[in-house]
Amino acid sequence: MKITDVISKGVPSLSFEVFPPKSETSFENVKAATEEIAKLCPSFMSVTYGAGGGTSKYTLDIAKNIKNLYGVPTLEHLTCVSSKRETVKERIAEIKAAGIENVMALRGDIPENGSFDIRKSDYKHAIDLVYELKQANPDFCIGGACYPEVHPESATQGEDIKYLKEKVEAGCDFLTTQMFFDNNLLYNFLYKIREAGITVPVIPGVMPITNANQVDRAIKLSGSFMPQRFKSLVDRFSNDPDAMKQAGIIYATDQIIALFANGITNVHVYSMNKPDVAEKIQSNLSSILKK
Repeated sequence: MKITDVISKGVPSLSFEVFPPKSETSFENVKAATEEIAKLCPSFMSVTYGAGGGTSKYTLDIAKNIKNLYGVPTLEHLTCVSSKRETVKERIAEIKAAGIENVMALRGDIPENGSFDIRKSDYKHAIDLVYELKQANPDFCIGGACYPEVHPESATQGEDIKYLKEKVEAGCDFLTTQMFFDNNLLYNFLYKIREAGITVPVIPGVMPITNANQVDRAIKLSGSFMPQRFKSLVDRFSNDPDAMKQAGIIYATDQIIALFANGITNVHVYSMNKPDVAEKIQSNLSSILKK
């Protein structure tokens, strides 16, 4: 099932993101964790590609397993910036052969070793991959990433939205946001992109921060603004792992409830491969989700 069909149902639902293992030795543990999350029957699950495509060979295995064993619609991530065109075409052919309809088209992180020159890359932006996907299979349902706050590489939000519109016009069917911790940032962003003529569905992404070490990583990944309420939570509970986990789950649940109350129908949860966290959030919302 296409993601656009899933989210057009108009009822509150949750989807979860999982990531493939970093090595073959951890494959079975990661596979088991993703299966536990699939058993929650989310609206869909996305499977990340790994920085620089380093764990990409496991992405399709996880996605196929979720889809075939549990019937959960899957969204496979695909990055392009550090890959040759031939490699990307092979990946696209494998995704198509597996019967996966949904692909998240991402540029991916630029390698930090200093030897990579993006000017010589076959792909410089996610829009290049969107074109490639549409050419390979016009029936793909293609997702794109967006930032409620300014993309770290953009000078202004206006510039960010300009490039986002170009990406949508190239063929993105829906957008998923980077994590954010203040819902007002999302509402302001939605207002601005609608004014700019971007009308595709936008799925908010929420990350439950269940340990203090995740905070620095979250800021590094997205440049996220941390509201004072959230900072106080971390300051108070960061040295008590159980309390921090509970507080982080409650904070994320509160965010999701407010999004549903303001007309959002699907929220994407960055689960970090933690079935207990995914289950607890879904349980907190059981009556809203009718589960």
